[in-house]
Amino acid sequence: MSTKISWVVDEVKDNVATILSTEIKAGMTIPVSVAGQELQIKVNADIPYGHKVAIKPIKKGETVFKYGLSIGTAMTDIAVGDHVHVHNIEPNRGRGDLAAAAKKGECK
Repeated sequence: MSTKISWVVDEVKDNVATILSTEIKAGMTIPVSVAGQELQIKVNADIPYGHKVAIKPIKKGETVFKYGLSIGTAMTDIAVGDHVHVHNIEPNRGRGDLAAAAKKGECK
C-alpha cells in the first residue's frame, strides 16, 4: 500500500516545502512540483507533519522562503532533503516553543 504524500510549495522562490503528511521518513523520495518542474527529493531525516523539507540547497546566512515569504535565516548549510526547523534556522518572528516554555517557567 502506498502512502499519499502531501506538501505545499507556493512560490517559485520557495526553498522549502511544508509537509502535510504524517509518515515522511528518512530515505523516502518524495515528488515535489515547482513551477511545472517535477523534483524528486530524497528526505534525509524524518519530517513531522507541518514541518519543512529543503527543496533547494540553502547556504548559511541565506534567507529561507516559505509561501513566497522570508521566514528566517539559515544558521548552517542546509542540503536538499534536510528537515528545516528551529534547529537550523533563526526564525524572523520568534520561536513559539520558547514562548510556551517561558510561560510555564521552563526557560532560564
